[in-house]
Amino acid sequence: MSRATPPKTPVRLYCFPHAGASSLVYRGWRAPQGVPLEIVGVDQPGRGPRARDARVTHYPELVAAMADQVAADLRAARAERPGLRWATFGHSFGATLSLSVAATVARRLGERPERSVLSAALPPRLQPETVIGDLDDDALLAKMVADGGTASALLSNTTMTRLLVRMMREDEEIRCQFGRETSTLSVDHPLVLLAARDDPHVTPAQMAGWAEHSTVPSHRVEIPGGHFAAVLQPERALALAVDGTARTPEGRPGREGESLTCVSGPR
Repeated sequence: MSRATPPKTPVRLYCFPHAGASSLVYRGWRAPQGVPLEIVGVDQPGRGPRARDARVTHYPELVAAMADQVAADLRAARAERPGLRWATFGHSFGATLSLSVAATVARRLGERPERSVLSAALPPRLQPETVIGDLDDDALLAKMVADGGTASALLSNTTMTRLLVRMMREDEEIRCQFGRETSTLSVDHPLVLLAARDDPHVTPAQMAGWAEHSTVPSHRVEIPGGHFAAVLQPERALALAVDGTARTPEGRPGREGESLTCVSGPR
């Protein structure tokens, strides 16, 4: 007599947005059918649902504030669903933040996340001194349009474009601290390194550098598309958050056009 495999407890996935954005970019995300996943957007103070909170510009303080939010949310969720697992996802600017917050929450709870999915982000040692340089507002907006991560409807509203430019400049102030503040960042849980082959800002080979920041082997997944491929078509990223081996929930290999490599961390 065969026994049914008991369903796994869900994974609560904490998602960190790219520069110049809030967690609203994840509002439309839905877990693929059959994937036990709960999606939670995470905002820095002064952004999105935390708009009334004072903005924090010092990176360690920002990480601590966001870790407070994640830890409190996870504790509250587990009060209703004991055994709930957790993981993190971060895209571009949000990738570095997500891993720093995951490390902090893991220390506080004494429990590592299932994995951290990092998308389209340069590792700390490759961070440039500046991303936007001395671009004026019009040039910065043009860059955002070219990158493809900002809805055209937002760019047609003057009030919204001012807000987007302000948020982008705020995040650049924080990003400039990445190289210094995260150079020694190290975690003991798996990383899934998600790279798009046509990304003009981060190559798959550069994404592989994140393996240095975990003591266990990481998985590198390449997908078609540009810088925002993982955000605009999130089904693959969401499946990876639950199954970090880049296999589908049914156990099949990844889709055509995708590739998977196991990358060792520091020895």
